[in-house]
Amino acid sequence: MMLLPGLLSAEFCKGEDMGRLFLVSLEGNFYSCKHCQTHFALAHDIISKSFQSRHGKAYLFDKVVNVTVGEKEERNLITGVHTVVDIFCVACGSIVGWKYESACEKSQQYKEGKFILERFKVLGPDGSLYMEAPEPNAAGSDVDDV
Repeated sequence: MMLLPGLLSAEFCKGEDMGRLFLVSLEGNFYSCKHCQTHFALAHDIISKSFQSRHGKAYLFDKVVNVTVGEKEERNLITGVHTVVDIFCVACGSIVGWKYESACEKSQQYKEGKFILERFKVLGPDGSLYMEAPEPNAAGSDVDDV
């Protein structure tokens, strides 16, 4: 992996000081921000492709880069109550998924510390977009209960 310098936007700066943001550049097949093409995760770090979000498919990753996290909150997902934080692109600020902080159900604790990237919000390894599914089948997957 190689670091690439970029400008830090005002929304990520503290006070009036401008800083430099160093982005991790991934090599190989990777997923990236659909808005600014910032690299997020390598395809071989996918744990599962059988997750679901409000916009269709979502993938569980072991690790991601170039994201910031939001506030912790409890969410009722299909697989139970989880404490999660939303994850945002560090370059453009777009929400791209969430990170599992903790799970109440013992059978779901394997997700702790793992990341969900919503396929609708990222570009695939070949640069492709994922179009929103009209009626996603969320049985057995994690999607916010609405």
